[in-house]
Amino acid sequence: MAVNTVANTLAEAGTTFTSDEDLQLVGDAIPFALKLYESLLESVPKHAGLLLSTCGGFTQYAYAYVETDAEALPSIRQAEIQALRDRALKLYLRGRGYCFRAMDVRFGAGTSELLLQKPDAVMAKAKRDDVPLLYWTAASWGAAISLGLDRPDLAIDLPTVRVLADRAIMLDEAWDKGTLHELFIALDSLPEVLGGNPARAKEHFDRAVELRKGLSPTPYVSLASLAVGAQDRAEFQRLLKAALAIDPEKDPPNRLVTLVTQKRARLMLDRVDDKFSK
Repeated sequence: MAVNTVANTLAEAGTTFTSDEDLQLVGDAIPFALKLYESLLESVPKHAGLLLSTCGGFTQYAYAYVETDAEALPSIRQAEIQALRDRALKLYLRGRGYCFRAMDVRFGAGTSELLLQKPDAVMAKAKRDDVPLLYWTAASWGAAISLGLDRPDLAIDLPTVRVLADRAIMLDEAWDKGTLHELFIALDSLPEVLGGNPARAKEHFDRAVELRKGLSPTPYVSLASLAVGAQDRAEFQRLLKAALAIDPEKDPPNRLVTLVTQKRARLMLDRVDDKFSK
């Protein structure tokens, strides 16, 4: 009973981390929190809420700290960059594993395996309350694929990620004030051979900005990758400068997310010459 009470509390942690303004403090604290989650899950292995929080926690930590640290290193330090990217990939897959376990709890044993074979049939069972699970499964999985596009065993699953995202946005397109549209900006900014669609990416961008009321830099940073593919340097810089102009204090519950995203925006601007031909 005591473990379940703690697990329930941790699964509904609120904005304790996301509203913080100290990136380093949170970065130092998250690994301990994640190991605590894993320890509790040994006692309550089918606690759906804690499984989902653990999945999201590993995904966010890998993106905000490990992958971003790789982006911050100069290109001449390739060995260190690759080591961090490899670690981020493992963390994304670790997070996905907890989402898979949550899927098995929610929809029945073997669901995560069936998801690889018949994703449409699995997603037909999903309801509106399942949107957070669909999102974090797609986010952790998609992030892993983005770092492993050269690995056929990962890249082959990209259509399944899109099935998850499609079902989630159909069930509740305004969930979490546009988070699903932010996910779709990334998916539709991929090359067309991988299912990307520039026109759709821009539509999702407009909707995400609307739902976020212009207070999130994420849509701007996500769409900037589309400008790289089009080799539109001016648009790339415009989007990132717009992201940096957003005041984190205007959205306190998401202060940390804003600061992390703006850190990536600065890194991308600093490396602009590496992304565009002269």
